[in-house]
Amino acid sequence: MTITAAADGSALGNPGPAGWAWYVDDDCWRAGGWPHGTNNQGELMAVLDLLRATAHLPEEDLHILCDSQYVINSITKWMPGWKRKGWRKADGKPVLNVDLLKELDRELAGRKYRFEWVKGHAGHDLNEAADERARAAATAYQQGVAARSGPGFPGAHHLPASGARAAGTAASPVHTPAAAVREPDLFNQQEPTRQDTSQDYAQLDFAQLGDGAFDLAGTGPAEAAPPEALVEQLERELLGPLVRGDIGRTAVLLHPDFLEIGSSGRVWTRDAMMMALEEDPGERTDIEIIGADRVGPGAVLLTYRSFARSGTTLRSSLWVLDGERWRLRFHQGTPEA
Repeated sequence: MTITAAADGSALGNPGPAGWAWYVDDDCWRAGGWPHGTNNQGELMAVLDLLRATAHLPEEDLHILCDSQYVINSITKWMPGWKRKGWRKADGKPVLNVDLLKELDRELAGRKYRFEWVKGHAGHDLNEAADERARAAATAYQQGVAARSGPGFPGAHHLPASGARAAGTAASPVHTPAAAVREPDLFNQQEPTRQDTSQDYAQLDFAQLGDGAFDLAGTGPAEAAPPEALVEQLERELLGPLVRGDIGRTAVLLHPDFLEIGSSGRVWTRDAMMMALEEDPGERTDIEIIGADRVGPGAVLLTYRSFARSGTTLRSSLWVLDGERWRLRFHQGTPEA
């Protein structure tokens, strides 16, 4: 069987509010976006999410319809040379969008795929459907409303819905003040009211952890440390500005279906969160752990209190074991009375 899908991106202003989408049919598509991005980032993210959405079908051929020569050439022609040169171009300058390209390189390993270039805005049914959904996602971020994410791929571990459909319905999206759109609750700029004595795990080298240590990336053996201790360390790492500002690192720590429901009512998807953090990583946050509990096989619920000049917030994070990685799947914060 061959899976045929169109992938497309959109950016209003380029750069500006951006969206991405892939489309197989009306019952099988997915879209997302960021408050600020480029068209090329949207095009790359559409292909990346398509690969992740079909990762449970590694033996199936993947036929990707794409109107971006940049994406096709990056993946099929230029990437091997960039990797040999340490992800630098022939002129020695760093490759643009390198974090997305590295994630694509990882997801492409072992997959059977081929790209077909199609002319954009020329009436190709699948391409037009993907373009429409990518543009709609970008428009939603421009207007400060939740975006439709689509049903996803059957059998994949997607959320049933995200964006507007997670907060309400596609027909009646939840409107959110523009200020709330730009302030993710989990990673907003919070100034500690007391000294943060926790170690900055973003700067901690693996070798410094000694015997019985575990990999902060969550890729080491599951038995290397108790899951409760591991997710606490990973949560603290996510609260460090060096990590928050590194889109490649947050891409590893946040689950592909990450969702946050902010205290403002804003729904944050993984893509929106990563782009917002890269633009403004904020400052390190001081926290007090309340509990770390296993709530099922491969799932740990972490609860804690964060401190800011404006007050304290009670927070909960659900971490799940995704293959050999612990990844943050859901977060919610509520200001403490």
